[in-house]
Amino acid sequence: MFELEFNHYPVIKGKEIDLRINRCVQGDGDRLYLPAYHFHICLAGQTKTVGRIDLRIGYTNDIVWYGGHIGYGVEEAYRGNHYAAKACLLLKPIAKEHRLDMVWITCNPDNWPSRKTCEYVGCEFIEIVDLPEDNDMYRSGERQKCRYRWMIY
Repeated sequence: MFELEFNHYPVIKGKEIDLRINRCVQGDGDRLYLPAYHFHICLAGQTKTVGRIDLRIGYTNDIVWYGGHIGYGVEEAYRGNHYAAKACLLLKPIAKEHRLDMVWITCNPDNWPSRKTCEYVGCEFIEIVDLPEDNDMYRSGERQKCRYRWMIY
């Protein structure tokens, strides 16, 4: 359940950005961590990294409720260009290849840029949930997560 034969992806090209594989990480069954692809977000045709995006493969209660399948971040100088959303859209074929028909993205309730990213991609806002006290994010000071569902067709 937590080991994956990763597919090799050369550069995943978009109009404004490309995704370049940074690393692939096997899951950890003891910690219930799923296997994940980690990509650099680069300007199209360049190797300059302007952000990162990760895709976790599989389903666990923690991913569905709190952690999400996709995590992203864009360097401050490059924000406002929808690069995180465009990177999510570039990951859609990979999610399909790994038979993820429903992808969850979570963010903090006060993270309006991330919430807008979810809307831009076409996710459906489901709810805001409280993090359980035994969750790593709770221990680092976070208390709630917005849950967005993205149907992959």
